[in-house]
Amino acid sequence: MSGIVFFKTRNRDKVSQWYQENIDADVWLEQTGCTILNSGEFRFGFCDGEETETDGILTFVYDDEEAVDEMHERLGDAVRENPHENEQYQIYQFFAEDPDGRTVEVQTFLHDTPAVGNYA
Repeated sequence: MSGIVFFKTRNRDKVSQWYQENIDADVWLEQTGCTILNSGEFRFGFCDGEETETDGILTFVYDDEEAVDEMHERLGDAVRENPHENEQYQIYQFFAEDPDGRTVEVQTFLHDTPAVGNYA
């Protein structure tokens, strides 16, 4: 099974390009009025709309803290905070903002985090 998360945007070309340039997402499918991007196993799409949806968070999970730090440098002015450990969720993370003002999270799970599906 797989899935796709969609957001309406008034700036489809600009926001799609931002994810391609900054997150290394690829265009998975171009449709009339919608661009679906792929980053690893994560698919997300932006569709033309009269309003831009900014609710929710697009979270990109990397293999280690070094990769998160590299993304922090790469995203530059888009970042909102420095990378840090989040003890509650056992992750190393930071938040940024895409050109639409949508929240983007970059994270990795810490070493002692249980396997996926084993959260209490």
